[in-house]
Amino acid sequence: MVLVVGTECTSLTWLDDIAEARRDAGVRRELRPRREAGEPIDLASNDYLGLVRHPDVVAGAIESVRGWGAGATGSRLVTGTTTEHGLLERELAEFVGAESGLVFSSGYAANLGAVTALAGRDALVISDAGCHASLVDACRLSRSRVVVAPHNDPSFVTDALATRSEARALVLTDSVFSADGDLAPVRELHSACREYGSLLLVDEAHGIGVRGRGGRGLVHEVGLAGEPDVVVTATLSKSLASQGGVVLADEKVRAHLIDAARTFIFDTGLAPAAVGAARAALGVLRREPDRARRVLARARDLADMTGAASAQSAVVSVILGDPQRAFDAAAECRSRGLHVGCFRPPSVPEGTSRLRLTARATLHDDDMALIESVLTDVLMGARA
Repeated sequence: MVLVVGTECTSLTWLDDIAEARRDAGVRRELRPRREAGEPIDLASNDYLGLVRHPDVVAGAIESVRGWGAGATGSRLVTGTTTEHGLLERELAEFVGAESGLVFSSGYAANLGAVTALAGRDALVISDAGCHASLVDACRLSRSRVVVAPHNDPSFVTDALATRSEARALVLTDSVFSADGDLAPVRELHSACREYGSLLLVDEAHGIGVRGRGGRGLVHEVGLAGEPDVVVTATLSKSLASQGGVVLADEKVRAHLIDAARTFIFDTGLAPAAVGAARAALGVLRREPDRARRVLARARDLADMTGAASAQSAVVSVILGDPQRAFDAAAECRSRGLHVGCFRPPSVPEGTSRLRLTARATLHDDDMALIESVLTDVLMGARA
């Protein structure tokens, strides 16, 4: 064994240069633990329905842990599937009008698994430029030819499908885009897919619980629920206040994913607590469908008070441009008891750093009065 003494480690010095460049650009990130209690007013989380501390949801998690234990114990195909998983899949599918569902350990894993299993070397994948990073990464792993379509441009998608040489095609879009909160032209995209024999995959991460009748999502709202050539993916970590992901689709798709989706086959199953919490949250939403309407109403209030574009979802973006300006504005809000999101590159394009505000069904009138006071002062300074 050779012992080297007194030499400087240089294998990680490149990270120092990158960190300094990020600091100079105002895009360094840091972790801030959430407090157990006494949180400021929350306009940053994705807890759109205000269910993360709902007693029924907490009780659902506890009951599942008591029955099944703390961990999943293995992959879904080995020991990680419980009867609760099956119930959640059926309940989610019935809620959104799909034939079947398949639960993954995260929304990210659901998108990776669905796209890579449904694409391949003999397929074309067309992805909207605004798609979530999970769909972007899925494209990279798909082994398909990938075409990035301009944001919300159905005519581009139609032309790409019409001129393709591949046997199959898969079109990807968010239903509600996570940074801007705008809606995809889902009906037009589906028409193009139907005409050219292609699948449409719609990520409803920010749609379920907010759009559609009683929060059933944008696909349900536009009348495409249950169509065999529409695949819906979603996360359980936003409106459903838990963790995990799901693919909702034709039974043939579900069967194929069980055989071919690597993030399903080789990943540990979703933990029992998350399954129980998600089932309970879905139960609350079913009993109280007005929560979805209240989210949109509060989002419109936020848009009015900030001068942002009219809200179509829970997400309201207030673009400030410079990343440091956005960071400082978010810090000032936090110091005054208001937690807001701060999106900077690479989460959003250069020059569009912003405060990302997320509405919540449980915001009260007193909350809104404080929110308006803080945002008016902070944005006046940030825009000066």
